[in-house]
Amino acid sequence: MAGEKGTMAITTNRIKEINEKIEIQKKPFGTVDGRSVDLYTVSNINGMEMTVTNYGCIVTSLKVPDKNNIHKDVVLGYNDVKSYVDNNYYFGAAIGRCGNRIGGAKFTLEGKEYNVTKNEGPNSLHGGSKGFDKVVWDAEAFKNETGGGLEFSYVSKDGEEGFPGTLTLKITYTLTNNNEFRIDYFATTDKQTICNLTHHSYFNLNGEGNGDILGHKLMINGSRFTPVDSTLIPTGELKSVEGTPFNFLKSVEIGARIGSDDKQLKLAEGYDHNWVLDRPEGSKDLFLAATVIEPESGRCMDVLTREPGVQFYSGNFLDGTLIGKSGRVYKHRYGFCLETQAYPDSPNKPDFPTTVLKPGETYKTTTVYRFYNR
Repeated sequence: MAGEKGTMAITTNRIKEINEKIEIQKKPFGTVDGRSVDLYTVSNINGMEMTVTNYGCIVTSLKVPDKNNIHKDVVLGYNDVKSYVDNNYYFGAAIGRCGNRIGGAKFTLEGKEYNVTKNEGPNSLHGGSKGFDKVVWDAEAFKNETGGGLEFSYVSKDGEEGFPGTLTLKITYTLTNNNEFRIDYFATTDKQTICNLTHHSYFNLNGEGNGDILGHKLMINGSRFTPVDSTLIPTGELKSVEGTPFNFLKSVEIGARIGSDDKQLKLAEGYDHNWVLDRPEGSKDLFLAATVIEPESGRCMDVLTREPGVQFYSGNFLDGTLIGKSGRVYKHRYGFCLETQAYPDSPNKPDFPTTVLKPGETYKTTTVYRFYNR
């Protein structure tokens, strides 16, 4: 018994020692909708640093070491909250109530048709005109044995952007001492609704504003993808990647085939598609969805998830009109996104994984962006 108490004391002391090395700083970032917005900077025991704001749960900065232990910010963004409010590129934001696109901006639940906000042609994108990326969340900092971070909470009212049910949300961002950015999502509802949450950081592993991402090498653990129509809504087909520019089962440079004479690439002006992930059979644990390698810096990023799909977006609509936080212009394909989620337009595709959340159920999922060097 004495031995057990001694072990427990050592463990508790070790946790305390780790926590003392984790730093969390807070400072004002402005005001949105009459509410104060703050900026939180979390540093782990390795010196990796993540800065986030409670406006849209946006990751404004993520400083990651390269092979020479030189830290650079690897996500696109701005220095002021007004720029996030004024622009709709979703830099670093939490996305919901329904990530990705809903065809025709409508869906049916329990025999009733719901019309949600059209904000991309005839469709609804990323939760509508004022999705979860455009609201102020409550935030609370924490430290634990794995690292430090922020717990964000928000209540999305019944009818917000046309979605039914009051959705009560919690999203936890953890910067772990293993150089992981971990996101845990939780949601409950009082009425049957749609829930499909994701994260929308634009990454450039050579440093934000430091050239395009076409030389990054990408592996996606998905042997099928969902082709889209002219408005980027999935047709319903699950198509094999074999023999197509969408085959990333082995690591390939993002730019290697992006200019191919391929109908799907032309429709999206590059990659803006969902991959059907090859989840290990019977597994409910986190599994590898994608790996990105930036050869020059040696920075690597694994994406692990419990979700059935990942949307790979190659920054096609970045057009050189935006100036980022470093003062550099964000030109065409200066960043990429890997958004873990249910398939686009799932509310209108019965054969796709469901996004329906019912009273009494808890939406719960996790995604991890894990960084290392080679």
